[in-house]
Amino acid sequence: MAQHNRSPFMINVVDLARRPGEMRELEIDVTVQERMGNAVIGIAPDTEMQLDVRLESLHDGILVTADVDAVASGECVRCLTEVTQPVEVEIQEVFAYDKDEAFEYQVQDDHVDLEPVIRDAVVLSLPFQPVCREDCLGLCPQCGVRLLDNPGHEHEEPIDPRWAKLAGLEGLTEAPTDDALGDRSNDGADREKR
Repeated sequence: MAQHNRSPFMINVVDLARRPGEMRELEIDVTVQERMGNAVIGIAPDTEMQLDVRLESLHDGILVTADVDAVASGECVRCLTEVTQPVEVEIQEVFAYDKDEAFEYQVQDDHVDLEPVIRDAVVLSLPFQPVCREDCLGLCPQCGVRLLDNPGHEHEEPIDPRWAKLAGLEGLTEAPTDDALGDRSNDGADREKR
């Protein structure tokens, strides 16, 4: 029995087992022990989660219906600022008395373990790319400043490194004149005469 005390999501159903028609409702505050979420947002360890649970005894198992409330935290994928988001999910699952391919979960030692069911529901409810605001502009790719905090932020256009050495030749950008071309052609003619 000691192993069941380790998980706060483990609920004793000995009073309901194999008594079809029996029902029990519980309100449970659980402290999350392991992170539930994806790479950028999730419910962190030590976060409080509220469970409003209804347990109903059926012929083949226990039907568990629960409303789950918690707060997920993470970071905006565009600007990396902290993001918090309420998590409200509902689960409904049958925990079978006997191993049966029709049911994914089982009653074990007169207990139901809600953690895997809740974890799956929470992960599916979270955004894969959370943002602080729908219109978040992200970070400046050159200096990393948050663009929402600095409207009008801009940099000079970078000079193509292939042309950078020509930057100091601004005065020499005039096209050659016809006179200059003419002089060159005359030089060639003078050489031929010699």
